[in-house]
Amino acid sequence: MLVSGQGTTLQALIDACAGPAFPARLAIVLSNVPGVYALERARRAGIPAAVIDRYAYPSTGAFETALRAALDGAGVELVCLAGFLRILTPAFVDAFAGRLINIHPSLLPAFGGKGMYGDRVHAAVLRAGCRVTGCTVHFVTAVPDSGPIIAQAAVPVREDDTVADLAARVRVEELRLYPEAVRLFTEGRLRIEGDRVRTLPAPVAAGPGVGDRAGGRPQEAGAAGTPGTAST
Repeated sequence: MLVSGQGTTLQALIDACAGPAFPARLAIVLSNVPGVYALERARRAGIPAAVIDRYAYPSTGAFETALRAALDGAGVELVCLAGFLRILTPAFVDAFAGRLINIHPSLLPAFGGKGMYGDRVHAAVLRAGCRVTGCTVHFVTAVPDSGPIIAQAAVPVREDDTVADLAARVRVEELRLYPEAVRLFTEGRLRIEGDRVRTLPAPVAAGPGVGDRAGGRPQEAGAAGTPGTAST
């Protein structure tokens, strides 16, 4: 998981992964910003955590090479961005194509793109007089906030809302929606078809004695479409 801040979304995934029925585990947390609280959350949960600071590397390419090495070394199969305040290069995105996801605090494609994050998004929603907003989990592509949409949740915008009011209402849905999107990926239920994502029906539970999936060791997932236990 890639983070840059306090780690509230990270905490939602830590809590989800602690459930015995949740089909994923957090393999590593990487921050591009030293000292953020997200790192402490990871350490308290016993999850390996490290800082990979862009300014410690001579180029963006070298920085992303270090990110990739850490993710690959941890055996990561799904990369989750959670408040990661850097735009990743097309080379990095291509390396994790179909297994790199992000959450954005609006109903994309509205209020997305470069420079649109956090309270900037909510302020823009209020200025536009929107009656509804929300959040979106999507696959990451080379164009910021433009990848195929996995899931969305909507909330009302009230007449007297402040930016803080709206952010808090959207945040509740973000913390619910992101673990659900990770679950869908890990269960192999997401199929990218062009610019869209099709969500497949939940698999029918197998009866006893049908191999590892029924009663033995969970399989490790490789890519979207392969059910099992994924590492994020």
